[in-house]
Amino acid sequence: MMAIRNIVIVPNPVLRKKAHRVDEFGTDLQELIDDMVETMREAPGVGLAAPQVNVSQRVIVVEFGDEEDETVPSKLYAVVNPEIVKPSRETVFGIEGCLSIPGLVGEVERAESVTIKGFSRYGQPTKIKARGWLARIFQHEVDHLNGVLFTDRATQVWQPQPDEERVLVT
Repeated sequence: MMAIRNIVIVPNPVLRKKAHRVDEFGTDLQELIDDMVETMREAPGVGLAAPQVNVSQRVIVVEFGDEEDETVPSKLYAVVNPEIVKPSRETVFGIEGCLSIPGLVGEVERAESVTIKGFSRYGQPTKIKARGWLARIFQHEVDHLNGVLFTDRATQVWQPQPDEERVLVT
C-alpha cells in the first residue's frame, strides 16, 4: 500500500549526508519508490530524492512532461544509484525551488543536458539523456544524494512573491 511520507526540511542532517548505494532491489525498495512517487505528486513537485523523505539511499523519482508542448504526457522516472556521466559544456541559469527548503527559490547554473546512468527500480541498468528542465531536475535530485542543496549552488536566493512566475519545485 502506498503512503505519503513526511518531507524533511532544512536543517535536518539527512539532507547533508551522502546517501548510501542501494544493493537490494526487494520489497522495501519498491515500497520506498511507490511512496516517493505518491509523496512527490501530493507535494506537488517534479522530483524527489530519498533523503527528502528521511531515507539515506541513492534513489530518485522524477516526473516531468515537455515544457514546450503541454500535450505531451509527463514521464515518470525512478532511478536507483543514479550518476551523471556526461554533463554538457553548455550551461543555463534557471530558477529552482526545493520541497525541503520551503519559501525560498534561487537562480542556479546547471548543465544544459546530461546523461544519467543508474538502475531501474527492478535492477536493470538504465541510461537517460535529458535536456532543458528535465536535465535540471535530474541534477537537482542527484545533488540531494550527495548532500548538496540548491542554495549551495545558487547565485542568489530570495522569497518569491505570490505573483512571480511559478518555478520548478523539486
